[in-house]
Amino acid sequence: MFFGRRKTVGIGRNPLIRFVGGLLPVSDTYDGARFTVLSDGKRLLTPLAMVLIMIEATDVLFAVDSIPAIFGITRDPFIVYTSNVCAILGLRSLYFLLAGVVHRFVYLKPALAIILSFIGAKMLLVDLYRIPTAASLTLIGLVLLAAIGLSLLIDRRRQAAGGPAPKTDHDSLPITNFR
Repeated sequence: MFFGRRKTVGIGRNPLIRFVGGLLPVSDTYDGARFTVLSDGKRLLTPLAMVLIMIEATDVLFAVDSIPAIFGITRDPFIVYTSNVCAILGLRSLYFLLAGVVHRFVYLKPALAIILSFIGAKMLLVDLYRIPTAASLTLIGLVLLAAIGLSLLIDRRRQAAGGPAPKTDHDSLPITNFR
């Protein structure tokens, strides 16, 4: 993450997609807003159903993934639980809000790598030294603000020079090929 290497991801190679595709028959074509279609007397999932399965699996993954990050900030069970609920409810909305401008934030991945390293170190050192919650949140906020500020500054300079827009990660992802 820190060095920002690009990697093309084939959706057909995703383990969850392969598992569901092996377990249940999947159609190669969309049928409007339907999740299933009847073909030759067999009920098939549509690619839209596969998209929904991936979205829900991602929600579960983010919910599980956010628990150690919250424990890196606080041990209060109420805060851990409520922040996890808020993460589940808000992450998808935040994604759609930021999806159109995320390509401008070129330093976001290195910033997240720094933040995750800090949280991991804090969790490892919790028995030796307890970093105050306010200090952790301040550091996280400063790293994010610095990454966003530098990214916007670089983007503004690139636009002023007439350079091409940076390529986004989702430009090369295929929509079909679920098997």
